[in-house]
Amino acid sequence: MWQEDPVATHAAHAAPDADTRAMRRAVELAARGLGTTSPNPVVGCVITDAAGTVVGEGWHERAGSPHAEVHALRAAGPAARGGTAYVTLEPCNHTGRTGPCAGALTEAGISRVVYAVPDPNPQASGGAATLRAAGVTTQAGLLADEAEEGNAAWLTSVRRGRPYVLWKYAATLDGRVAAADGTSRWISSAESRADVHRLRAEADAVVVGSGTLRADDPHLAVRGSAGDVRQPLRVVLDTRATVRPTARVLDGAAPTLIAVAEDADTRHLPGVEVARLPSGKDGVRVDALLAELHRRGIRSVLLEGGPTLAGAFVAAGAVDRVVGYLAPVLLGAGPAALGDAGIATLTEALRLRITAADRIGTDLRITAVPTTASVPTALKEH
Repeated sequence: MWQEDPVATHAAHAAPDADTRAMRRAVELAARGLGTTSPNPVVGCVITDAAGTVVGEGWHERAGSPHAEVHALRAAGPAARGGTAYVTLEPCNHTGRTGPCAGALTEAGISRVVYAVPDPNPQASGGAATLRAAGVTTQAGLLADEAEEGNAAWLTSVRRGRPYVLWKYAATLDGRVAAADGTSRWISSAESRADVHRLRAEADAVVVGSGTLRADDPHLAVRGSAGDVRQPLRVVLDTRATVRPTARVLDGAAPTLIAVAEDADTRHLPGVEVARLPSGKDGVRVDALLAELHRRGIRSVLLEGGPTLAGAFVAAGAVDRVVGYLAPVLLGAGPAALGDAGIATLTEALRLRITAADRIGTDLRITAVPTTASVPTALKEH
């Protein structure tokens, strides 16, 4: 439920349906920034004039560039005075590479601000209070769930102090990711594989384990996208530094980081960026990897590793969304999509809520999110 500022009221509120339409448009605009704004959030803004007519739109296009509110105010010009701003995230109250949006809205004469999600970042929050102090009516919570979903990566990184993790896999209808002889190309359709490149383009980092590297020698860079694509950081969890210097992830097409144990011998990898991390009996710890990536400004991770790596992330309570591409194929044998996740009985199962089911080529793409917070049962990786 969205809430009105208890202090100030506004006699000329837009009709509720108009408010909803404007905020939904702001959510759509915010999505245009996916893959280009990190480590900043995606934000959309719609401005209506005093009569309720849309006069300006904008979204945060790239980190370091003007925020959504500034783009929308520039488009609106003088028509913004006395109008309403609809923003997917509470206007910031922080001066960094750009000025505070709360001040920009006040200076433009905006009389009412409706925002979907309060800003959880203590460095930038407080914009609503600043607006109210300047006599601007504020309302919070309109379409909060939709705005939260679109900004899940950034919100998770701020609230949990680690990157948001999306686990992607492709499997047969009976849950196999490879045949008994290890062959796996290609289980999914060409359309599904193209969709994975979209996921890569939206992520800050793509993570695989050493087993996947040895078996498939994946490239992990984004291909097939028009325009200037920001390549994600390619990350390999390789406890003993077994990666070969000829591996395709070391071709320079995108940045690469090899995560190894603190005592690993990496002399055969001159010039390769290496992160030495704490490890346990099963290898580099998932929590240590995520902490290191967060320290480097990584806010979203696409997990593309095999069953062992996926199991380690689930066991560590570090999977925020699952995207499975299910192909109309049956194998009957071969590795399952998920390895040991430390789940011994059905009552411990990680329950998911399906948020979307779409046809992609000949495949079915299932998107799901955990319904309850998973409790880490292990901190492991090989």
